[in-house]
Amino acid sequence: MKKDIINKKMIALALASSVAPISLWAGTSNVLSLVNERVDNADFKVFTDSSKVFDIDEVVVVSQPKEAFRLRQQSLSSTSVGGFQIQNLGTRDLRELSSYIPNFVMPNYGSRLSSAMYVRGIGSRVNSPAVGIYLDGIPVMSKSAFNLHHYQTSRIDILRGPQATLYGQNTEGGLVRIYSRNPFEYEGTDLKLSYGSRYYRNVELAHYHRINDHLAFTVAAFNDAQKGFFRNTNTGNRADKYDEAGGKIVLKAKLNRGWNVDLLANYQYVDQNGFPYGKLDLETGKASLPSTTFDGTYLRHSFISGVTVNHTGADYSFASTTSYQYLKDKMSMDQDYLPTDYMSILQEQLQNSLTQEFTLKSNRAVGGFWNWTAGGFFSYQWLKTNGPVFFNEGMTQPIGNAIQQQMYNAMLNAMAQKMIAQGMPEKKAKAVAAGVIEKAGGVSMNVNMGAPGLYHTPQWNLGFFHESNFNITDRLTATLGLRYDLMHTAIHYDASAYMQMTANVMGTSATNVLDSSLDHEVSDDYSQLLPKFGLNLKIDELGSNVYATVSKGYRAGGYNIQMFSDVLQTELNANRNQAMRGDYHVKHTEEDYQRIDKTIAYKPETSWNYEAGAHLNLFDNMLHFDLSAFYMKVTNQQLSVMAGNYGFGRMMVNAGKSHSCGVEAALRGQLFDGKFDWAMSYGYTRSKFDKYVDGEGEDAVDYKGKYVPYVPQHTMAAMADYRLTDWLTLGANVNAQGKTYWDNANTYSQKLYAVLGAHVDLNFNAFNVSFWGRNLTDTNYNTFAVDNSATGTKEYFAQRGNPFQCGVDVRFHF
Repeated sequence: MKKDIINKKMIALALASSVAPISLWAGTSNVLSLVNERVDNADFKVFTDSSKVFDIDEVVVVSQPKEAFRLRQQSLSSTSVGGFQIQNLGTRDLRELSSYIPNFVMPNYGSRLSSAMYVRGIGSRVNSPAVGIYLDGIPVMSKSAFNLHHYQTSRIDILRGPQATLYGQNTEGGLVRIYSRNPFEYEGTDLKLSYGSRYYRNVELAHYHRINDHLAFTVAAFNDAQKGFFRNTNTGNRADKYDEAGGKIVLKAKLNRGWNVDLLANYQYVDQNGFPYGKLDLETGKASLPSTTFDGTYLRHSFISGVTVNHTGADYSFASTTSYQYLKDKMSMDQDYLPTDYMSILQEQLQNSLTQEFTLKSNRAVGGFWNWTAGGFFSYQWLKTNGPVFFNEGMTQPIGNAIQQQMYNAMLNAMAQKMIAQGMPEKKAKAVAAGVIEKAGGVSMNVNMGAPGLYHTPQWNLGFFHESNFNITDRLTATLGLRYDLMHTAIHYDASAYMQMTANVMGTSATNVLDSSLDHEVSDDYSQLLPKFGLNLKIDELGSNVYATVSKGYRAGGYNIQMFSDVLQTELNANRNQAMRGDYHVKHTEEDYQRIDKTIAYKPETSWNYEAGAHLNLFDNMLHFDLSAFYMKVTNQQLSVMAGNYGFGRMMVNAGKSHSCGVEAALRGQLFDGKFDWAMSYGYTRSKFDKYVDGEGEDAVDYKGKYVPYVPQHTMAAMADYRLTDWLTLGANVNAQGKTYWDNANTYSQKLYAVLGAHVDLNFNAFNVSFWGRNLTDTNYNTFAVDNSATGTKEYFAQRGNPFQCGVDVRFHF
């Protein structure tokens, strides 16, 4: 009861102090101190009035080959987070950072493979992502690599709303841009040592070296590990322990005549236990500890590399970005989440990707009023997935028992009828027949089942884009953009399923095999025109502006591989009587393949976004206020649902139509001569189905008017840091989100909850010490929930949010 009262007070505080989405404060005194102390650049020395707030673009400058203006001068809603904000919040990846970003959610559940992101009601758990990620200007091509550990990061930008005109497909919900520190502007060696409860430990080592005015490099590495929070009550092991490591190299060269070359090589390795889902009590909303047959695991090798060559001239800038990316992973999961062994899955992915992008941008307005950007993009991906599904004793034994009973009854009745025909009473005849069968060895049936599958899903994407900004007046700018996007996607599936039945009948053993296999290739092409229209009006000399924009978003179509095991299993069950007479192979016609190809395909999702907002710089830049309102209309909405009759495996379906509307707002500022930094935010999303009927005939279910699942209706955050002295800083933060529905029918959900954190920082010049705590009130909440019907009845499971944790970071710079 006391904990609930504390949580309600925290939520009320967040609501009172938050007005909607947030651009986190970028002009902290720590940032200014670092810039003035370590950056030998006279331009930064103007930022000496620490009572003012500055856009992060003014403090952490990065290359932007496509945009003509700083973020808060553009007609969009965005959040920018600097390295010190990341440090103060204690976030180590996008999952943790998303808690402080309005209308942007990346739930912390499952494993590093889990990379679902939801922005303004748009999101995806499997297949095509709704949000794109760029790492140092390189597009991350594999959704399985989205969930990366962040370290030695200078800045992260989160852009909300469709960014398809400049960035193409799969940026329908928004875009995340992550930037490493620039060794031309930051030098020396950083060492970070961390230790916390649950045996959390972290080591980071980075060296930044500026060789001369033309060449600089970074070499960095990390190791991050934790014992975990949740114990599997069946195996006795920690269900969420992890150990990950990685390294990256950044090389920057400034050549003659405005030419620059940037090189990135980033490798990360993950070895973890995952998917700690426990049974969910729908009455209380609380999840129990996981109790699966075996511990789920995930192993991943991820490598992202690229080279950017750019030239800055008097009139234009040119950029070429080339990348190669590699991913190899292995996931093992108990897919029924129960101690009894019903089903399990093994998934192994091997992916190689190549990308090439050219961009040309004007550096000064043509004719004094026209700024333009144009370019082209190409990518090719090879993906091989080995995804066998295993049907284990919990499922095969009931099937074997049912067949055994049928065989036994048939034999018993046949023998009894002969005795009855000779005059023996029926009851006695059956008893004698049962004795004969038992004495001869009885009847038993063992069933072994599996569904191996190998899938090749190559695809390529080609896009051409242009965006123009016209200065209609000194204050009014119009934006017109258009992109043509073409995608080719294909699949070669080699999937099969088998049911091996070994019968022992009165001492005689026989084995029959029933199997079905599918081997086929199919491909498709999708093309889209992706326009953008915007107006931006500057309303004062401090850079404040109001804007309105209309843009189209697009999420690629493709093919489901998750549903093959269910399709094949259904075929086996329909034909199992055939195997009683001997081996039987289920045959498929060309019409069967056409039906299957149509079933596994899902179409592109498109949306139109209508948005209006403002970026206000108030009280002589002592306060920044960002506000936006949006309405999105989505057609052919892609949703992740359980595949088929047995409720295992995720598949993508086009749900029909939905709409989403909401607001985002942020306040950030400084007080007391820059000693007190603060920020607060709020986001509201109302996302509902307009048309979605699942099933046919009497089994059809209409979800019209239901909330889109996995999308929190409210997101809010507040944070503050007070520098008491030059060596002591106190900080606190709170984030809250909910209500979140977990299914299309809106039958169960996570109510609004809040999580409180704090830190105390000690600066000893030679090193810094930070004591931190997360979830200080030990709030009980769920980050994810799902249902399945492996046992024949629907059961519910969820993953708890991380409980209280505390620790210490020690940082050295030399």
